[in-house]
Amino acid sequence: MILLDTSELPVDERVEAFRAALLTASVPSLVRMEEAGERAFARMERWHFGELTLFTSSSSGWAVTRSPRYLRLEGVPMVSLSLQVRGTGRFGQSGRQERVGPGELMLNDLTIPYDFAWSGSGGAQALQVPYDALALPPHIVRRGAERLRASPLYDLVRTHINRLQADADTLDGDPGAAALGSATVELVRALLTSAAGVDAYARPALAESLLPRVLAYARTHLTEPDLTPARIAHAHNLSVRALYRLCARAGLSLEQWIIEQRLEGARSALVSPVGRTRTVASVARSWGFTDPSHFTRRFKAAYGVTPRRWRASESGPAE
Repeated sequence: MILLDTSELPVDERVEAFRAALLTASVPSLVRMEEAGERAFARMERWHFGELTLFTSSSSGWAVTRSPRYLRLEGVPMVSLSLQVRGTGRFGQSGRQERVGPGELMLNDLTIPYDFAWSGSGGAQALQVPYDALALPPHIVRRGAERLRASPLYDLVRTHINRLQADADTLDGDPGAAALGSATVELVRALLTSAAGVDAYARPALAESLLPRVLAYARTHLTEPDLTPARIAHAHNLSVRALYRLCARAGLSLEQWIIEQRLEGARSALVSPVGRTRTVASVARSWGFTDPSHFTRRFKAAYGVTPRRWRASESGPAE
């Protein structure tokens, strides 16, 4: 969801609109833009996945400072795990200064003072996680923040943030959005505890998040015909047998779950404004069904009618 697009605003309102949008999306702080007038630009988007928020920004240079006096102002205690996409960020917290280049992660504890800035054109994607949801003591969070690159989960988390952002518009409205958010929070928790080297926190967090992450991955790739248990297992460093055991412990048949999710997606698409302009076979293919006859049989078994009858029964007066 678009939070701000300064291209739609008069040039003399852009700087103030940027400040207001950033403060709405984060915590009380001092915000400054590097440029003014036509040279100042920004686009911000935000999506909610249960308790997790995904916030993205692309803008000209800016700087933000959360000094001790701003800590007295109201703000939700949370952390921000940010992936720098473009430009180089300059981050300072707890006496630590670091440069954050494209493709690098940065953990910002928003409950303590910090400063962050980039010059020129830059962009970032940030996961905002309330402390209550993260369920980690501050000393573990801050120790992990200093050693993120030491964790073997670093690349996995970077990839996950990228995928989440790429499909955010679709996933935000999905019935599984809250579960996806919970799985992502657990992944952030696992990254921090792994980086901090606190095994008692890291292993349970990673184990508890595994099935939600598997389902989130499958949901993201539902429309791809080559989504198989082997591919899912490989993406999560599991054997196919271990993947089946994981699902069985939860009383879940993975193949059946995938088919059910695809059928539900196709059922909605068949009666959508765009879907009604396409053939049933085309809609089926777009949801991973390569055999139209197989799709029709599974659809009728699930809903009691053929795809064509379903579409006809849901047609409005205009049709």
